[in-house]
Amino acid sequence: MKNVLLLVHDDPGQEARLQVALDLTRALGGHLTCVDVTVPIVVIGDLYGTTEQATLLQIEREKEARNKAAIEQRLANEDVSWTWLDQTDTVSDAVLDAAMLADVIVLNRKLDSTRHPDMLDIASRVVMRARKPVVAVPEAYRQLALDRALVAWDGQAPCATTLRACVPLLALAKEVEIFMVGESSDRTDPAEAAEYLSRHGVHAEVRVIAPNDEPADARIAEECDRWQADYVVMGAYGRGRLMETFGGVTKRLLATSKVPLILGH
Repeated sequence: MKNVLLLVHDDPGQEARLQVALDLTRALGGHLTCVDVTVPIVVIGDLYGTTEQATLLQIEREKEARNKAAIEQRLANEDVSWTWLDQTDTVSDAVLDAAMLADVIVLNRKLDSTRHPDMLDIASRVVMRARKPVVAVPEAYRQLALDRALVAWDGQAPCATTLRACVPLLALAKEVEIFMVGESSDRTDPAEAAEYLSRHGVHAEVRVIAPNDEPADARIAEECDRWQADYVVMGAYGRGRLMETFGGVTKRLLATSKVPLILGH
């Protein structure tokens, strides 16, 4: 888990992404790759749309060039190795193109102050297609604490895959809790997950609670507050993103989580 990919784009979530990516890269002793995305602007219904579109694209490029200069100046004073990629594309496609050799990707869970770019949709698309962990951070975050890791366990393959990928990160935690709502029945038991982690030197506590009328995402959020988790590791869209579109656990947590989510599919 040495190659950290960061989305660079001049939006309200950028500072949170940058700070978390720097903390993550330092903690893992890794390398930071910044993918700076210029988003083409499509003008619809304008007689002179092609000319206006070219003008708006140039404005966007100039804006991102200024943003790049500012971020590169800051990175020059940081104690991490880094490289820079420039892309002109949609945000999700640009990140996916750059993610082939990334171990972990840093995005936002959702931008609470603006609808554009739609980070909830971007994070969803990237986690489904990249098939590697995505760290989805709240817009207001400025520092990534790694001491208390909550694994939201559901016994399904996406969660197990994410757990395995995140072992280097979980190994840095002082405390790890594997949290499950309901019985495991035909799913992989959380005790097996704890045994797996123990073989990697990560000693986790298991907490299983009975289901009630509250949805699983609400129970996870409550456990984060109760246990004071620094971040959550979980599988994303375990039942398929189409079903989750209408209010699934992943979508609701991306919209509301107070702590960073590390999602995998």
